[in-house]
Amino acid sequence: MQWETVIGLEIHAQLSTRSKIFSGSATTFGAAPNTQASLLDLAMPGTLPVLNAEAVRMACLFGLAIDAEIGAKNVFARKNYFYPDLPKGYQTSQMDHPIVGKGHLDIALEDGTIKRIGITRAHLEEDAGKSLHEDFHGMSGIDLNRAGTPLLEIVSEPDIRSAKEAVAYVKSIHALVRYLGICDGNMAEGSLRCDCNVSVRPKGQAAFGTRAEIKNVNSFRFIEKAINHEVQRQIDLIEDGSKVIQETRLYDPNKDETRSMRSKEEANDYRYFPCPDLLPVTIEHNYLQQLRSELPELPAQKCERFESQFGLSAYDASVLSASREMANYFEQVQRVCDDAKLAANWVMVELASLLNKDGLEIEQSPVSAEQLGDMILRIKDSTISGKIAKMVFEAMAAGEGSADEIIEKKGLKQVTDSSAIEAMLDEVLAANAAQVEQYRSSDEAKRGKMFGFFVGQAMKASKGKANPQQVNELLKHKLEG
Repeated sequence: MQWETVIGLEIHAQLSTRSKIFSGSATTFGAAPNTQASLLDLAMPGTLPVLNAEAVRMACLFGLAIDAEIGAKNVFARKNYFYPDLPKGYQTSQMDHPIVGKGHLDIALEDGTIKRIGITRAHLEEDAGKSLHEDFHGMSGIDLNRAGTPLLEIVSEPDIRSAKEAVAYVKSIHALVRYLGICDGNMAEGSLRCDCNVSVRPKGQAAFGTRAEIKNVNSFRFIEKAINHEVQRQIDLIEDGSKVIQETRLYDPNKDETRSMRSKEEANDYRYFPCPDLLPVTIEHNYLQQLRSELPELPAQKCERFESQFGLSAYDASVLSASREMANYFEQVQRVCDDAKLAANWVMVELASLLNKDGLEIEQSPVSAEQLGDMILRIKDSTISGKIAKMVFEAMAAGEGSADEIIEKKGLKQVTDSSAIEAMLDEVLAANAAQVEQYRSSDEAKRGKMFGFFVGQAMKASKGKANPQQVNELLKHKLEG
């Protein structure tokens, strides 16, 4: 039987506010446990929450960016459940009247097509604390620093049909919230994490299968692996005559498997009711119009501009616009060297390889955009060849100075004097007289292969400094002559 996967995602984006959603407590990551939890975060008697206006602004920006309905009147509710890291015994969230209603996001798939994923809603809520299970001699510790941190929970429609589509969607959300400046997207620190709702059904069947929810997956790679494992688990269960149980599961990356946590709750299990301590929030039209004017150029818009303005391929444009930092770096390089395609190649290949090898983000690059742009100028004016440029780039990354300083210091300037190149070629051909005779007596196909040998000998003799184009032209003339 052929099976179809149905996936819906709930992404929790921690908003980059300096204080919590209902108190003035700091949200700094890495503080000593329980040093950023106030009496208000713990809901001590006599305390009253005050809504953080910056969290509202950030949620509205997101709603505008996904072309969503913004709730003119949205209401906070209490979601009641009991867990050690939830100090209030309830979570202040939104249920019936979220701040962001229906919207959508277009994602690029691997085959180059664009797919629209519906977004059901995005609502504001507070985060819970964190349970710690290490170094407590069999006991667990509770760190409440995170309790009350503002979250935007982004709920997709069940429009996703594979693990790769799910990753493409999460990457698009990740890029979008970073472009908007509302979330730093640091998945390792929990700033952006994902719950994956997964089910399978026979291909062609309209009704959804029973879903399982995989909680708090915090990397793109784990999202793909967790979904693929869960899909296979459900198919195996059904084909063996068993049933999929609606439940919440946890992904274990060490064992590459999901395991059961608890039975899946429904909304009524949480006994939602409007929070009596918070008034409804009214979003005025003029406020939204002001925010709309503040929207930056978004990833899809930047991608389209890179294609039209710089003549880049759709693939190159999508890679370079995937993050605001990458896009800004590329544009700075392009402004210096005035060659978008060369700039794109160096940023996507050599720079990306360097950053990946050293585990660096682009904003930590040891080679600045201006330095890289200046080096590309030296390629364009034939001061150095592309091969020598790689040596210069490595030296710049090692902190040895600018491109011009390195070229001068290491004597890497390209030889472009035709007479000097001709003299060097004469020596190469004289030293390989037998191969020259063989070349001249061979057919066209064999000559093509042998020509590369002579080019290699010439570049070796010049220690890579001879202009490759001139070497090819002069060599061909001498061999044919």
